[in-house]
Parts: sequence; C-alpha cells; structure tokens
Amino acid sequence: MIAVTLLAIGLVLIVEGLVYALAPSLIEDLLDMLRALPLETRRMMGLAALAAGVALVWLAKSLGA
Repeated sequence: MIAVTLLAIGLVLIVEGLVYALAPSLIEDLLDMLRALPLETRRMMGLAALAAGVALVWLAKSLGA
C-alpha cells in the first residue's frame, strides 16, 4: 500500500514538474483565470477532479493494478 501511494505521489510530481518546466508562463495565466472564477465554481471544479481521480483509481484497481 505504501509503495502504491509513493508511486502515485511520484507520478503527480512528474506531471506537475513537466508543466512548470515546459510552460511556466501558462501556469501564471491559468492561475489568473482561476482567481477570476467565483469560489463556488472553484470548489465544484475541485470536487469534479476528486471524483475523476477516485474513479480512475477504482478503475485501475478493478483492472488489476
């Protein structure tokens, strides 16, 4: 279980690092756009991302990962 958790965190850090390394100015633009959204919209986006993540983890575990 700890190995899977470390793998998941490592993969997230790889993706985040790639975004910051390849397109740092786009990150700033994205953060400005997010700041302009109402708090409730940002909360719903977070919940949608959470639900998608849970679904992907469930699917991966169902397929034998």
